[in-house]
Amino acid sequence: MKQSALPPNDQEMTLVQHLLELRNSVTKSVIAIAVMFLILFPFANDIYTFIAEPLTRYLPDNTSMIAVGVASPFLTPFKLSLVLAIYLAMPFLLYQLWSFIAPALYSHEKQLVGPVLFFSSFLFYAGGAFSYFVVFPLVFGFLSQTAPEGVTIATDIALYLDFVIKMFFAFGLAFEVPVITVLLILTGMVKPKTMSHARPYVIVAAFVLGMLLTPPDIISQTLLAVPVWLLYELGIIIGTIILKRKGLDKSEAEAEETAYEHEPSSKSYQGSAQKFDRGFAEQNSKSSDDDFDFDSEFDKIEREMAALRNQSTSTKSNDTEGKSSDDQQEPKGPNK
Repeated sequence: MKQSALPPNDQEMTLVQHLLELRNSVTKSVIAIAVMFLILFPFANDIYTFIAEPLTRYLPDNTSMIAVGVASPFLTPFKLSLVLAIYLAMPFLLYQLWSFIAPALYSHEKQLVGPVLFFSSFLFYAGGAFSYFVVFPLVFGFLSQTAPEGVTIATDIALYLDFVIKMFFAFGLAFEVPVITVLLILTGMVKPKTMSHARPYVIVAAFVLGMLLTPPDIISQTLLAVPVWLLYELGIIIGTIILKRKGLDKSEAEAEETAYEHEPSSKSYQGSAQKFDRGFAEQNSKSSDDDFDFDSEFDKIEREMAALRNQSTSTKSNDTEGKSSDDQQEPKGPNK
C-alpha cells in the first residue's frame, strides 16, 4: 500500500495493530451490553408486562398469557433483558464501529460520521416506538377480533417475545431508509433524478418487505410499506437540499451543458438526414428517367472480350512458330 493512498497525516497500520483495535472495540461493546443487562435484569418482569400491554388489553376477560415451556417464566424475561440491552446500547456499538474504521477515512468523510450516527440512532428508535404505539394496537386488535367463536386466545410468552423482537428490529431498520438515501446522493453514486424515477420499484419493494417481515395481514404490511416509501421521498428531498447548499448540483448542471454544447445538435442531424434523402431521391429519379439498354452493353462487352482472346491466341501461335524455326537452324561446325 502506497503512502499516497492513505489519508493525510495517517500512517499504515500493521495487522497486529488492526487486531488490537478490533479487540478493544469488541471488548468495550461487550462491557456496555453487560452493564445495560445488569441494570435491566432486576426489572425484567416489569419490562415484559409493559411490552405485552398492547396484546393484553385485547385479551378476553379472565384470560392471560401462558408459558408453555418449563423454563419459559425465567428464560423469556432473561432474553428480553439481553435483547433490550443490545437495543439500548446500539448508539455506543455504532460509535465503536466508527472508531475502528475512522483511521481509514478522509477528513471530509469523517465529517459525515457524526450526523449519520445521530440520525441513524434516532430513526432506529423511532421505528421501534412506531411499531409499539401504532402497529401493535392495530394488529393485535384486528387479530383478536378474527378468532372463531369458542376459541380462547392464550398466547405463549416466548412466542410473543420473538414476534415483538422481530417487529422492533424490522421497523428500526426500515426507518434507516432516509440515511441510506442521503448517503447515496452525497457520495455521488446515485442522482436525485434517478432515485425519483425509481419510485415505482421502491414502492413495490417496500410492500414485498412488509409482506416478508410482518404477520400475514394487510394492516401491518401497509403500516411498514407506507412509512418506508415516505421516508424514501424524505431522503430524496433532504439530499437535494444539501446538494443545492453545497453547490454540487450547479457544477453537475454546468458539466452537462458543456457536454451538450460539444455534441452536434438534433437540428444538424435532421438537416443532414434530409439532404441525404434528397440526394438519394434525385439519383433514383435520374436512374429511372434514363433509358439504359443493358442488352446492348453486355453484347459490347462480350465482343471486346472475344477480340482480346483472339489477339492473345495469335500472339501465342507466332511465338511457337518462331521457336520452332530457330531450333531447325543448327550452327555449322569448322572444316577439318
